[in-house]
Amino acid sequence: MELSVDTIHNENCLITMAAMANGCIDLVLTSPPYDDLRNYEGYSFDFEAIAAELYRVIKPGGVIVWVVGDATKEGSESGTSFKQALHFMSLGANLHDTMIYEKNSSTYSAKPDSNRYTQIFEYMFIFSKGKPQANLIVDKPNKWAGFKDYSGNMTNHVREYGVRPNIWRYITSQNSTGHPAPYPEELAQDHIRTWSNEGDLIYDPFMGSGTTAKMAILNKRHYIGSEISANYCEIANKRIPWVML
Repeated sequence: MELSVDTIHNENCLITMAAMANGCIDLVLTSPPYDDLRNYEGYSFDFEAIAAELYRVIKPGGVIVWVVGDATKEGSESGTSFKQALHFMSLGANLHDTMIYEKNSSTYSAKPDSNRYTQIFEYMFIFSKGKPQANLIVDKPNKWAGFKDYSGNMTNHVREYGVRPNIWRYITSQNSTGHPAPYPEELAQDHIRTWSNEGDLIYDPFMGSGTTAKMAILNKRHYIGSEISANYCEIANKRIPWVML
């Protein structure tokens, strides 16, 4: 692979991936622009071509984390998220898990006259090429902690914490990045720690404000980013250098 690592490439991600060998990426972590919900400086993307390339460049056992939602148009949700999930599966990807990113923010309150409940989540589809490795996060308090578990002739104390469920909730703070749709740093970190190991290579085809790159560095991983907007590249590169000091 003749491509600079630990670099954000200011170009269409299809150009970046064209320089990648088959099966060179351990983890893809991204949130693509979808359904014109945010102004992404007028750029659009060829989903089907990008999905095919992403599946090609991940390693056997690698994972694609695809954070996406749906717009509501003319009284109906678009279903874009499901259509994209089915397309990844048609390429051969396993839908390893359908996770939820719950946004804990008052900015997502429904209008008083709305006939819909408040929309506060996005899907986090976990696609894998074969069986993925996972370092599952164990931080869910166990209500049975301290009790004894009688199993056959053995008595074990119930663990204080269990594996986290697949709905992840984050407090969304005020957006100061200048990018229209950054996701929380904690979200990126939790996926990076779950689906990769130190020294692995992480790719974000829609790098945006640089969250994936920043958290990759903080967690001792390498990264490659693609970002078609020169403005967003500048924002991202301003966030990253201090991490490397």
